[in-house]
Formats: sequence, structure tokens, C-alpha cells
Amino acid sequence: MYTTCLFCKKPLGSNEVIESFPVGRRLAFDAARGRLWVVCRKCERWNLTPLEERWEAVEDCERIFRDTRVRVSTENIGLARHPEGLTLVRIGEPLRPEFAAWRYGDQFGRRRRKVAVYGGVVVAAATGLAVGGLVAGAAISTVLLPFQAMQIYLMGGANWRRVRVRLEDGRVLVLKRHLGKVPGRLRPADGDGMGFRIEVELYSLRKGTERFRIEGDAATRAAATMLAVANASGGTEATVQDAVGRIEATGSAEGLIADLAVANDFKDGVGRPGFIGNMPEPTRLALEMALHEEQERRALEGELWLLEQAWRDAEEIAAISDDLLLPEGADDFVRE
Repeated sequence: MYTTCLFCKKPLGSNEVIESFPVGRRLAFDAARGRLWVVCRKCERWNLTPLEERWEAVEDCERIFRDTRVRVSTENIGLARHPEGLTLVRIGEPLRPEFAAWRYGDQFGRRRRKVAVYGGVVVAAATGLAVGGLVAGAAISTVLLPFQAMQIYLMGGANWRRVRVRLEDGRVLVLKRHLGKVPGRLRPADGDGMGFRIEVELYSLRKGTERFRIEGDAATRAAATMLAVANASGGTEATVQDAVGRIEATGSAEGLIADLAVANDFKDGVGRPGFIGNMPEPTRLALEMALHEEQERRALEGELWLLEQAWRDAEEIAAISDDLLLPEGADDFVRE
């Protein structure tokens, strides 16, 4: 049973309502197709669950959904909240725009509201410091604190956020945001296929410039992780619908990914194209949506091992992150 978000690597939480699948506080399910997602309440991304853990849980979700008062319902999608706190999202036969409005409009809207609320808290705290500084006779420059705090926060929760991606050789690469942007270039894969690769450059005083190429399935997982951070501040309803329109215009999620990989846009200061951090907001959202759809399509067409590997990576990276915070010997103490 997997308990870690594929995208932000945070715990998915638990519930005591679905006995066959006690993971998550919000579950989305499609009984007709046998799909079950755990919606992360931290980053709001939808995590498709492994096949063998899905069928009985989908039946339980359907039964409980029917027994629970529905708060909101359309022809294709319903939302219900169980008295014990579990939220169920039932998917019927929606077209992409309606499904995206629920799946992405909810998660991106929630992220944007969080930015507004937390940004307000930061500004309020900084304003208090500024006023206190003036009363104490501090320099006039202290008044700039609230504006600096707001700028730092709204540039993505600050530039201190790190992105952890797994390379093909198993190493975990830790990327730091620079000037509020996620590093990484989306480029076409070598050969005649429609795939893509991710290129990353890191610089340190000790090692100088290091260049990494992430290809194949590792590139898909890395791009999804990067975009979860790049899109952390969310999007308005209009932006989400703009992103949906871009996928519709290309005809498929796979087509959008292929078009963006070969595009001669999103350049850096020296004219190199493909930088994820330089993509317009609707394009980034569309790319994240397309990657989700493509991963799930491939998983449901028999490439379930990709899904399993992605979940294992999320668990392992989360474990590595936890270990960094624990003193040496803590694991032995817990086992004893």
C-alpha cells in the first residue's frame, strides 16, 4: 500500500471509511473504467492507484457515495463528503473540459487561494515588524520589509523550494529554484520517436557546471515533479480552460507534449529554447495535464510497471528526505 504523493512526496494521509483502501482524505473514482485516484491535500495532484489495489476500493467508493448526501452534482461528476471527513469525487462520462474543470480547476484554484492566504500572513507579519521597527527608531528602510516579503512569497513560496527527481541510474538529483523558476529544459528525444528528454545544468564552486540528461520514463516522472513545483501557485478558471484548449487544439495529450518538445520557444538569456520555467502559465498547466493523461493512458494500456515504479520512487525519495532529518542511529532505535 503506497502512502506518498507522486508529485510533492508528502504523505497522502489516511481514512477509516474505505476499509479496502485506507489511504487519502479525498478519493476520486471512475467505476465504469475502474480508476481510482488519491488526491493529495498538500499539492492537490491526483495520484492514480496501482491496479491490484483498485477494484474492491472502487466498489466501496461507489457504495459509500450512493449512501452519502451529495453536495454538488452534474450529469457527469458528483462530489460527496462522508461524515468522518472523507471526500469522494465520482467521475461519470465527462468531456475533457468538464473533467479538467473539476480535476485541475479544483487543485489549481486551491493552490492559488493558499498563495493568497499565506502571502497575506507573510505581509501582515512583516508589516508588524516594520511598524515595530519604526517605533523603536529603526531605519526607514525597514518599511520595505512587507513588500520584500510579498515578493519573496509570490515568486513561488520563495526560491528555497527544492525539486527532487530520480535519474536513470537511481541517483536522486536535488534541484533548487532560481529566481522563482524551476530549472530544466524540455527537448525532443534522440531518434524518430515522439518522446522527450529533460536537460538540467547545475553549478557549484566545488564541481563547476554539471550537465544531466534524463530520458525515457525517468524524464516523464521528472517533468511531472518539476511542473508540480512550477505550477505551485495555481491558476485561475480562465487559465485552466486556456490550458485545456491547448490540448484540444493539438488533438491529444501526446501531441501537445511532442509539439512543446520541438518548439523553438521559451528561451533563456543566450537563446537556448525549451526552458520549463520560461513557459507561459497556461502552457505549463497544459503540459502538466498532458503528462498526467499520458502517464495514466500508458498505465491503463498495460504499462502498469511504470506506475508501480513511480510510486516506489515517491516512497524512496520521501524516506531519503525523512532520513536527512533524523540523527544517526535513529532507524536502529525505532526497529528496537
